[in-house]
Amino acid sequence: MSLLNHAHTNMVIQQVRPSDVLNDTVLAVMTDIARADFVDEDSVSMAYADTMLAIAHGQTMLTPIQEGRFLQALDLTPETNVLEIGTGSGYFTALLAKLSNHVISVEYYADLSELAAKRLAEADIRNVTLTVGDASQGWPLVERIDTIVITAACAQVPDDYLQSLKVGGKLLIVTGAAPAMSVQLITRVSEREWQPQFLFETVIPYMIHGEPSQQFEF
Repeated sequence: MSLLNHAHTNMVIQQVRPSDVLNDTVLAVMTDIARADFVDEDSVSMAYADTMLAIAHGQTMLTPIQEGRFLQALDLTPETNVLEIGTGSGYFTALLAKLSNHVISVEYYADLSELAAKRLAEADIRNVTLTVGDASQGWPLVERIDTIVITAACAQVPDDYLQSLKVGGKLLIVTGAAPAMSVQLITRVSEREWQPQFLFETVIPYMIHGEPSQQFEF
């Protein structure tokens, strides 16, 4: 077994699974897709480390533990259609795609989206639609969607995303401020009612244009 393959196996067995990620389907997908295929060449040696990896434009990848816990919370099925905000490296997009019917993924930076498209094609993942734009306040959809996951933090929950969910649909979002941001799973239980569930605390960077307003002291 190569060092990279060994590191990949250890990531799942020694990092992700002991962090209460016990869903066998999630663990299998994380075992199946090589994270090293979705990082820049100079980051390959760190691809399976429990750390956020830097990518272009000052952006970062979630840690493997965060990715595993997010996927487990979403509880995706082969019938689920997903809107992902923040394509980044394309790795989390690949995991979502393997677990669902179709993924629409929005990225702020066109070159990151293009690189993700190349990586997804090389991994033979075809059920993804990539698009580019500022999704800090919402994203127009042809019809409501089953699941929305935002891979960067927001100062508050954008109402547009709540409205974009089908009844029974779920939004995974991180809100609040460091050192204790809240991971929420918000379910639309009726036309006018949403039920939040606080899952755990974490810290991730804010979405571009989703940062808190500056507080001025006099």
